[in-house]
Amino acid sequence: MLPPLIALEEHFMCSAILDDETSQVRAKFVGQIKAIPGIEDQLRDLSTRRLEDMDKGQISFQIISHAPAGPSLAQCLSANDQLAAAVEENRERFAGFAVLPVGDPLNCARELQRAVKQLGMVGALIDNHAEGTYYDSEEHYPLWQKAEELDVPIYLHPTWPSDSMLPQYSGNFTDLAGRSMGASGWGWHSETGLHVLRLYAAGIFDRFPRLKIIIGHFGEMIPFMLDRISSLSVRWGEQKRKFKEVYDENIWITTSGVWSLDPMRCILHNTKIEHILYSVDYPFAKNEWGLAWMEELEQSGLVTREQLEMIAYKNSEKLLRVKAPSRSST
Repeated sequence: MLPPLIALEEHFMCSAILDDETSQVRAKFVGQIKAIPGIEDQLRDLSTRRLEDMDKGQISFQIISHAPAGPSLAQCLSANDQLAAAVEENRERFAGFAVLPVGDPLNCARELQRAVKQLGMVGALIDNHAEGTYYDSEEHYPLWQKAEELDVPIYLHPTWPSDSMLPQYSGNFTDLAGRSMGASGWGWHSETGLHVLRLYAAGIFDRFPRLKIIIGHFGEMIPFMLDRISSLSVRWGEQKRKFKEVYDENIWITTSGVWSLDPMRCILHNTKIEHILYSVDYPFAKNEWGLAWMEELEQSGLVTREQLEMIAYKNSEKLLRVKAPSRSST
């Protein structure tokens, strides 16, 4: 029998965006809304439908976050208020990651402070870039400083390519193929992994040594290149710690959206078991897919019972200071 499951890359979209037919954020999801039956209702729901879908995947507790695509400050405020109200109604099953206005670094820090201290959020999930801008410059120090001060993690989540990135995903193939390559087919993951490397090279982890970063999809390609990164990153400046030390101490990875044991075989050899977290990527992935994968992992012999429990819920409980109810009480 599987242990309780905590999932933490699980999305909603606020009413302020879903109800606005002119919203640029909504527009970026039109293709997925059309392609995945019922997904708009799942993104909107923060109660009955979500709980029913969690039960189908035997998920005891869900950390809910806003879907990516760069909401404005006003949209972030509205989304965080809406999410906080939903969490208050179901504290035994829900907690929340704040969404932040990543194009406005100072207000990122201010909203993170409000979301954690006033709304009870357990961290934030933010877009991997703001229209092509990464967060390794001094103007973004307030965000990293505030996250370190509050001792909450920042989940660095993939987002759509900026206009400046689009040419590398166009060529002698269909526009649909290019959009997929730029998003979940490749670009989301490589761009997020690159962002972590940029943060390291820019000295962010030296300046903020207690910073906690979460990345999804089995580490956004980093674990599979870890030895090479570790060897070559010594050329990237005079960092106080080697990249592998930062990876071990500051980076957590989740299993979101990847339903194969092959990447887990790699990760178990080079990633601390304490830093591996179960996730699904709901509603873009089905909770039942995650359940089937966890059952396969349980039966594979790759992990002990103790390690399975750490991945399933114990690591998230420790990192996020939440508590998963037992399956019998959900």
